[in-house]
Amino acid sequence: MSRPDPARRAAYDVLKAVRVESAYANLALPGALARRGVSGRDAAFATELASGAIRWQGLYDEVLGACLDRPLGKVQAKVVDGLRLGCHQLLSMRVPAHAAISTTVDLVRSEVGPGASGFANAVLRKVSEHDRDGWVRRVAPDPGAEPLGFLTTAYSHPRWMVEALGEALAAGGDPAELEALLDAHNQPPAVTLVARPGRSSVDELPGDRTRFSPYGVVSPGGAPADVVAVAEGRAGVQDEGSQLVAHALVAAPLDGRDERWLDVCAGPGGKAALLAALAGPRGARIVANEMQPHRAELVRRSLAGADGVEAVSVEDGTAPPWPARSFDRVLVDAPCTGLGALRRRPEARWRRRPEDLADLVPLQRALLDRALDLVRPGGVVLYATCSPVLAETRDVVGSVLVRRDDVKLGDTRALLTAKTGLRADVPDCDGPLAGTARLWPHRHRTDAMFLALLRRAGA
Repeated sequence: MSRPDPARRAAYDVLKAVRVESAYANLALPGALARRGVSGRDAAFATELASGAIRWQGLYDEVLGACLDRPLGKVQAKVVDGLRLGCHQLLSMRVPAHAAISTTVDLVRSEVGPGASGFANAVLRKVSEHDRDGWVRRVAPDPGAEPLGFLTTAYSHPRWMVEALGEALAAGGDPAELEALLDAHNQPPAVTLVARPGRSSVDELPGDRTRFSPYGVVSPGGAPADVVAVAEGRAGVQDEGSQLVAHALVAAPLDGRDERWLDVCAGPGGKAALLAALAGPRGARIVANEMQPHRAELVRRSLAGADGVEAVSVEDGTAPPWPARSFDRVLVDAPCTGLGALRRRPEARWRRRPEDLADLVPLQRALLDRALDLVRPGGVVLYATCSPVLAETRDVVGSVLVRRDDVKLGDTRALLTAKTGLRADVPDCDGPLAGTARLWPHRHRTDAMFLALLRRAGA
């Protein structure tokens, strides 16, 4: 009998927190590592073990179901957490089978009890009889007869998500890309750092420059907090796609004054911090608004020490207190399903439901409508979502354009091409909404972002 090693215990803690507390894996992980005293290579192992077990949960549950004599739902949840960790070591990590089984059995014995450990040992020995591809052939539907069902199991996504992502790809390109997109969601994303202009420079950040954003680098590894500029708040961690959202808003040409900007849904503050850094040298000021008080506090921390900040407010963006036509630039980074960030938020694929759209889409439309009221004639609103789902992107923007004759759609695609050199890697356009832009993890190595630039008509 061996004592479970700290790295595996930390990974188990993360799965438990996600299941019991509805925690986010990336937020639960640092605390779990600290409690277990895990650092360095062991921390990297624990990170991959926890995140990977959550990403591949759909496939692993099919595999476990094939190895059980009862429904998986009848197995104690604490045991299932351990079995998923064991599956990930056996099927997706370079851990010898005997080590993956024995360490998982030790973990289950420690967390649940000796009876459960014997059960785990028997199940994992069956799992070890085939590799991941072999199990896919056994538990997934035939790809020829049921291609979406095959992709759902083979790439471990809910069926409705696979369908929604396929529709989004088909609207702007080749639907055969769906498999590449799903595969990209299962690859651990690189950590991208952002230099906030006027406070830090790209040259003082470790790593290679990002392909499109002029502010970013791809970190070579290590803890971002160990980077001096990040520790001091002069730089931060921010996906390149998120950086390009802020860049597109600021790069859009304006006639007349350019003094007052608004970020309607600023939490947790990454885009607002970059916007504030870009506003200061122009003599502009930004109001960063966040309706949720705890997220507004995160925004305040992100903006600490930044020039270019007028205020951090806690207001309902659908019923704003500011006068109409009082801003020159407005960002609506709308609450959404977050299906564009499945690489870094693995639990989202199991937490989101199709019915979430019934609440989100009316909110997105209301936020965009109010933002267009708040921007002056000649000013611009950038509507962005970290989701490619058509209901949250094309349909929201299209519905606003149909109802309002004081709004014109700008060409975000041309703007990004001119300002960032995207060229052949340009995001797709959405047919009748040509000019909206989309970024994809399998094409651009960013989160899947949708961007639409709208200009308020009039002098």
